[in-house]
Amino acid sequence: MIYDQILKKRLNGKKQIAVLIDPDKTDQSKLSGLLMSVNETPPDLIFVGGSLISANIDITLKVIKEITNIPVLLFPGSSIQISRFADGILFLSLLSGRNPEFLISHHVSSAPLLKSSGMEVVSTGYILIDGGTVSSVEYMSNTKPIPGTKTDLATATAIAGEMMGMKMLYLEAGSGAITPVPKTMITKVKEQTGIPLIVGGGLNSTEKIKAACAAGADIVVVGNAFEKDTHLLRSFVETVREYN
Repeated sequence: MIYDQILKKRLNGKKQIAVLIDPDKTDQSKLSGLLMSVNETPPDLIFVGGSLISANIDITLKVIKEITNIPVLLFPGSSIQISRFADGILFLSLLSGRNPEFLISHHVSSAPLLKSSGMEVVSTGYILIDGGTVSSVEYMSNTKPIPGTKTDLATATAIAGEMMGMKMLYLEAGSGAITPVPKTMITKVKEQTGIPLIVGGGLNSTEKIKAACAAGADIVVVGNAFEKDTHLLRSFVETVREYN
């Protein structure tokens, strides 16, 4: 089970890195080459998804599974972004928002399909943090992010997520964030909760990745920066490995 492996690495003090592949932002004709670069310095996980997907997610997943053995988790923006070709799914509940569609409605509509698929389902409390620009998640979900200065609010939301039974927490500054999740916020959430903490958005340099790890992130997520320059992935992965 993927979640068991995440827990095992966390208990052993190992930081992890996930690559986010958005089918809409990835040139399908270059996907195979992109994945070959991933195989050269493999991350711990691959997330597949986005806020709005018009490309065929099944095709993307089939190519990923043909080329790499890295565990693949869906990172869905809605209930229609589900595919049996993934190993599992981050069952995201947007805890920072107040839109019922992303708190529970999409979950209800997709639950029977996920149940019959046998796919590993990892309930994840998703907390959107202001990254200095309007993110796709904010626009599509019609919810406001938590300001970066409101550490207490983000922490309370994370604690509530854990108390509700979430298996992981995800602090997200949004795709293309100008500023990543603040280090003080990561540290406080880490101190007040006892489940794996994922941090993503705006982690486009080794310095920012190192800072997120030092602050308490168990898993860091890179996406846009890696898509624009595949050579960055090696330095990102090595940064996480060196931290360990």
